[in-house]
Amino acid sequence: MIELREELLLGDGGERLVFIHPNDSKKVIKVLQPQIKKHNFQNQLEFKYYNFLTKKNVDFSHITKCFGYVDTNFGKGLVFERVIDFDGEDSKFLRNCLQENIFTKDQEKRLLDDLKKYLEDNEILFIDCSSHNVFCKKVSSDKYTLIIYDGLGARRDNIKLTLYMKSRFYTRYKIKKQWKLFMKNCEKAKHLGLRK
Repeated sequence: MIELREELLLGDGGERLVFIHPNDSKKVIKVLQPQIKKHNFQNQLEFKYYNFLTKKNVDFSHITKCFGYVDTNFGKGLVFERVIDFDGEDSKFLRNCLQENIFTKDQEKRLLDDLKKYLEDNEILFIDCSSHNVFCKKVSSDKYTLIIYDGLGARRDNIKLTLYMKSRFYTRYKIKKQWKLFMKNCEKAKHLGLRK
């Protein structure tokens, strides 16, 4: 069993806590928050969707890799790649980068165009398309790439998820629809930054 301690806590979301893996600082472990009674069981959903993507042999260059389950003192945890910059620092959220206006217009357009093409080419569903679910990974002193670390697949394990995984037509339609929402979320982040 892996013991997850408070000093390893990296962040928390709607229903999960994210810890740095105590035995491998290049990985994180996502566990369900114990105090939340009603869950959508995001770990199970993500594991199911990641297995689907692995069987499809997709390119993982813009999403974090999933390494499966481990037992922890918080119950079963799902292990993922940790997004770290080339210099060893934790990567920033896209939302923060947009608010801080760190990109030129050309850089921003290229990064977003690359991510859109990647999702379309690999038919990957970014359902919870918040700019907070994407990291800007610094790959050199002046070059970035976008990495989605949360929000893939579906919000619930229901007929929609089955449709997403079986119908390419429905998947492509949903990718386009979610991308429009994602772009709106990015614009909101930029406007918040301008108001500061």
